[in-house]
Amino acid sequence: MADYFFGEVAGNPEYTIYVDRDAAMKAGVHQLNMQGISGNREVGANSIVVNGGYEDDEDFGDVIIYTGAGGNDPRTKKQIADQSFDQFANAGLVVSEEHGLPVRVIRGSEGDPAHSPARGFRYDGLYRVDSHWYETGKSGFRVCRYRLLRLTDAEAAPYSIDRTSNGTLGSGSAATGGATGARSGVDPGRKSNGPPAGTLNPGHSAGVTVRVIRDTAVSNWVKNLYHYACQVCDYVLDLPVGKYAEGAHIRALGTPHDGPDTVDNMLCLCPTHHLLLDKGAIFISDTFDVHDHHGNYVSVLTRKPQHLIDLAHIQYHRAASGL
Repeated sequence: MADYFFGEVAGNPEYTIYVDRDAAMKAGVHQLNMQGISGNREVGANSIVVNGGYEDDEDFGDVIIYTGAGGNDPRTKKQIADQSFDQFANAGLVVSEEHGLPVRVIRGSEGDPAHSPARGFRYDGLYRVDSHWYETGKSGFRVCRYRLLRLTDAEAAPYSIDRTSNGTLGSGSAATGGATGARSGVDPGRKSNGPPAGTLNPGHSAGVTVRVIRDTAVSNWVKNLYHYACQVCDYVLDLPVGKYAEGAHIRALGTPHDGPDTVDNMLCLCPTHHLLLDKGAIFISDTFDVHDHHGNYVSVLTRKPQHLIDLAHIQYHRAASGL
């Protein structure tokens, strides 16, 4: 059984070039000669190869929209069958997302020319799996999709070789990000009686990792509207420093979802139901009933007359979750 090592491999710093996949495998940066995902549902996935093997792959450098394994004709690179997150390698990337495990990215010369080596293969550093969802691909079949973000130097440090000492891995864990929940208090979103306009196309800040800039006025307005009560369970978290809730986007921000940061795409949720929504463990029907991913009824979504939720975002969330 393969030894699934997570993080930087000794003697293989970023941008190391390998003449072929055999050389990358012998170096230990990717443990398989053919498959693009190294890993399984038991331990997670520790590396991927981006080499133009799937027609739905999109490489933006610091952001990769990666296609799962299976249902692909290697001769034409066209999808000929549906994919599933139950497939062992696809499940491995989900495990890496859930546990914040770093994923080594190896790019091949047949990938996007803007971000790929001219020949052979190249180790391009550590990324994290930010999210996963189902999508209908270019050939009309359902594919598993993953959004991978390049780790900043600070995030990658615990998984990088310390070259100033004995070459062992540093200690710690990679930062995995997460939702920011504003506490009750000053509310920049309550300058008028109506909701803030928000942003239809949230911008991106420059840096090693592309991050979406969130308009806090929108989430604050929605949370104040519901007095910090979760729209799914009606529970209010009352902390010593004030009430707490999280603004949850129904259609995710950022590539490839490109959801707007507007009140019609925002819910006020407790941390638990925010996580369940983001991971596709709960979904909302067109009649605003909340169900779990088995189809069981959970509750009716609490709504205020001033909060007009766009059904298109709810339908997008269900489709991306495979529901």
